[in-house]
Amino acid sequence: MFLFLSKLLPLFVYPLGFACLCLMAALLTRRPRLRRVLAGAALGVLLVFSSQPVANRLARSLEWRTLPPAELPNADAIVLLGGGTRPALPPRSFSEMNEAGDRMVQAARLYHAGKAPLIVASGGYIEFLGSTVPEAEAMQELLELLGVPATAILREDRARNTYENALYVRALLHEAGANRILLVTSAMHMPRSAAIFAHQGFDVIPAPVDFWVTRTPEGQGAEVGIGGRLLPLLPSAEALDLSTRALKEYIGMVVYRLRGWL
Repeated sequence: MFLFLSKLLPLFVYPLGFACLCLMAALLTRRPRLRRVLAGAALGVLLVFSSQPVANRLARSLEWRTLPPAELPNADAIVLLGGGTRPALPPRSFSEMNEAGDRMVQAARLYHAGKAPLIVASGGYIEFLGSTVPEAEAMQELLELLGVPATAILREDRARNTYENALYVRALLHEAGANRILLVTSAMHMPRSAAIFAHQGFDVIPAPVDFWVTRTPEGQGAEVGIGGRLLPLLPSAEALDLSTRALKEYIGMVVYRLRGWL
């Protein structure tokens, strides 16, 4: 039940869901003043969170917390979290990477660089979301395509959220005596993930990828015209999506802390 509610309830807190609730309430109320307030709140929330500067600030506040060093140290294992694949369901003929597929590339790159002798691919499936194949299976398939031998991949295929990732990976690596891990996930997801794995007793070395916000090289952007300055302020679906991703992480941190998982 917690898993289902954790997927359902935040939808009404995210900007789009909140705006829809306000508009529905505005349609149902008979009080003109309240109707205007609710409609204004819906419009205001959408305008604010679909602005690129707001979205970038929210994303950067998460992504830049765990910036990796220029040279990552060696570890006992590389832990790769799910979320970067699409399963081999028709008409797909093989497992594919999604926009977070950099996770697989990073894990394979670290393995080939000799940073750790083992990759733990952690990711199960959620039946009520239509999944039938553990994501760890797709991750292993893609890792092998990237040149990682099957003997160097350990699959954890039960986890349905980040807490379960840490819990089940601990059970696997405890048997192997591995405690120091290179944790691979998207940069925005890393603060919560690193805290959860550290809470489970791991010595966590963040190896984030999939950054949405990057630094502008020195000297660039100085001659941007007024059009280039105004366009990012206009509402966009991409900015709204980025804001929602960031808010999802902040909500997750609050919920996980309340449950004692951080």
